[in-house]
Amino acid sequence: MVFGVRGTTLPDGEVRTFVVDGDRLREDTCTELISDGGWILPGLVDMHTHPGSEGPSDPFADEKLRRHLEAHRDAGVLLVRVPGSTVRIPAWAEADPTLPRIRSAGRWLAPNGCFYPGYGREIGEHELIEAAVEETGASSGWCKIIGDWEPGEASCSLGVLSAAVAAVHDAGGRVAVHCQTAEGGRNAVLADADSIEHGMHFDLTLLERMAAQGTALVPTFTTFASIAARALEREPSTLRDWLLDGWDGMPAVVRAAHDAGVTVLAGTDCAPYGNITTEIDWLRKAGLPPESAVGAASWTARAWLGEPGLADGAPADLVVYEADPTSSPGVLADPKRIILGGRVVR
Repeated sequence: MVFGVRGTTLPDGEVRTFVVDGDRLREDTCTELISDGGWILPGLVDMHTHPGSEGPSDPFADEKLRRHLEAHRDAGVLLVRVPGSTVRIPAWAEADPTLPRIRSAGRWLAPNGCFYPGYGREIGEHELIEAAVEETGASSGWCKIIGDWEPGEASCSLGVLSAAVAAVHDAGGRVAVHCQTAEGGRNAVLADADSIEHGMHFDLTLLERMAAQGTALVPTFTTFASIAARALEREPSTLRDWLLDGWDGMPAVVRAAHDAGVTVLAGTDCAPYGNITTEIDWLRKAGLPPESAVGAASWTARAWLGEPGLADGAPADLVVYEADPTSSPGVLADPKRIILGGRVVR
C-alpha cells in the first residue's frame, strides 16, 4: 500500500509531503493522502524504559514485554532504548514489525553487588570488562553498567569503569551508566561513558567536559517523581533525606546541562509504559525550551542514536498531531496519526 502524509514537519517547520512506500519514506507529491495538515514528527522515542517487567519483584515475561511495547507504540513511541533488563531482549521482539524498534543493552551489569538483589547480572569488578563486551555483543550494541547505588555503598571504581568503557568502544558499542551519587556521576564522565542515566547529585563542574565528549544525560524525572512522593511518606532518615535532596536538585542539574550544551534526552524508566508525554512535561518544567523538550523524545533522540528522522529513504516511522506540540504540549497525548514501518497504527 502506497499513501501520502502532508503537514508541517518538525524541527524545520516546513510544509512537506511524504509518500509511504512499503516501510520507507519518500518525499514526493501524492494524491492518496491519509493525513493532510497538522504537524509531523519523527516517531517518538523513550530513551530509558524496561518493558517486560514492572519492578524488581515482578518476573520478566514475554506477554508483559509485548503489552508494554504496544503501550509505547499506541502513544506514538516508535523507538525505545532498553538500557538493561533482567534478561536479554528476545529476538522475536526486535524482529516484530508491529512493535517499536528496540535498541537494547543486554542485562544490567551490577559490580560490587550494586542494584536490586538478583535483578541484574551481579559480577565482581574484575569481571566487568569481559561482561560489558559480552552484553554489548548480545544486544543492539549497548551495555548498561550500574555505576553506583545508595550513599555509603561502593561505586564502580574509575579505573575499572574506564577500562570497560574503552573495551566496549573498541568493540563498536556504547555504554550507559546508572548514576545517582556524586562519585558515580563523576566516574562515569571521566570514564567517557556515552550516557548518564538519572544524574542525581551531579557535580555541575563536569558539564563542560560532558558536553565536549558527547555524553548525554537521561534524567528520568518520571520515575524519580514517584520515588520522591513515596519518600515523603517515610520517617526521616539519611536515605530519605538523600533521595529528596537529589530530587530537589534535579531540575537545576538538567537546566544547567542543557545550557552547557549537553544532550538531554527523555526516558521514563518504569511503568506505566507509553508515558513519554509526562517526561516531556518534566523537561519543560526543568527549564528546557519547548523545542528541546519535545526533541529530547523525537528528533534529537533519534539523531543521537544515529537513526534518521524525516528524510528520503528513512524508516516510515512518524506521528502527526493536530497542533504544534512545542506550543500546544497537550496534543502529545493524542496523536492524530501513528505510522510505524509503513503500517497505520492510528
